[in-house]
Amino acid sequence: MRPGLLTSTRLAFVVPGYAISSWAPLIPHVQERIGLDAGRLGLALLALGAGSMATMPFAGWLVGKTGCRRLFATAGCAIAAILPMLAIVRTALMLSVTLFALGVALGLISCARNLHAIYTERALDRRLMSGFHGFYSVGCIFGAGTMSLLMGTGVAPHLSIVVVASLILLGVLISTPRITDQRSGKGPAYARPRGVVLVIGLLCFITFMAEGSVLDWSALLLSDHFGLDAARAGLGYVAFAITMTGGRLMGDRLVRRFGDRHMLLSGPLIAAAGFILATVPLHWTLAVGGFALVGAGLANVVPLLYSAVGRQTIMPQNLALTAAGSIGFAGVLTGPAAIGFLAEWASLATSFLLLAFLTAIVARFAPQTARGH
Repeated sequence: MRPGLLTSTRLAFVVPGYAISSWAPLIPHVQERIGLDAGRLGLALLALGAGSMATMPFAGWLVGKTGCRRLFATAGCAIAAILPMLAIVRTALMLSVTLFALGVALGLISCARNLHAIYTERALDRRLMSGFHGFYSVGCIFGAGTMSLLMGTGVAPHLSIVVVASLILLGVLISTPRITDQRSGKGPAYARPRGVVLVIGLLCFITFMAEGSVLDWSALLLSDHFGLDAARAGLGYVAFAITMTGGRLMGDRLVRRFGDRHMLLSGPLIAAAGFILATVPLHWTLAVGGFALVGAGLANVVPLLYSAVGRQTIMPQNLALTAAGSIGFAGVLTGPAAIGFLAEWASLATSFLLLAFLTAIVARFAPQTARGH
């Protein structure tokens, strides 16, 4: 039973990563089909994050009522049903509505998978959260790769996404029987984060802000500083994604060897050094190496903070996880935009130096959360 529990939990993390990344290669097709300019497309894309943000504060209460298993299965099936609709919508409004619905389903499945992961760590008495998030990253790689491969070989976009949705549904059906059915019907629909849960939420906010900023701004930094073309300017994020995925897959082993406190201290400091290195205008390869350090340093911060949520006793775990996660996810939405405003006022290099300072703050306070209180 225990090997099956571990495998199903890993698959439960692969599924949402596979789903969200499969949408990215479809974006140019949808933009051309509907006839959206960059501005209108950007507004429509905000609906995805808005759906998750609107759902996550209440997802903990919902999973407490229904259990992880039922919520995971329902949200996973909803994702498989919604994705093909993205390839056939004909208006910007319908695209926004569909993306909002997808965001809702992703928010629910994220809550269910993380709470189940906490249960799995406790059931197996092992530190496993970093590896689980590593499998989410693996899912992202394979989701985008599957869509790109299918569309690159001439398969129509709407048929390609149907294939992907079918694989998602298969993953949900395989993993669901092993998902925990534990639930707690007590507690409010939303609980205000307090104590260590609030601290964890704020630290997640900074970490997610840093991750999102690398995705949105690393290529522009490389092109501005070193005049790189579009192909090479993307290498910063590639290096970041590779080291983050590898760091998470090795994270559980590192945590068992060095402990939570050491990892939560050294990781953000490594990321801060990476941000500083990325802004040094010496050679573009050093900047790419800096982004690789950022990925390695941040890889295990959020998984370890989520594990700390599972050990704290100030709030019920289901409410604490979604309260902290809601604050953290806000960093994904607002952080990169704030970096853009600062870059407009000062410079992009200044913005990344601010991220270095903020990740150093994470190194100052995150080790204290390892105690769970």
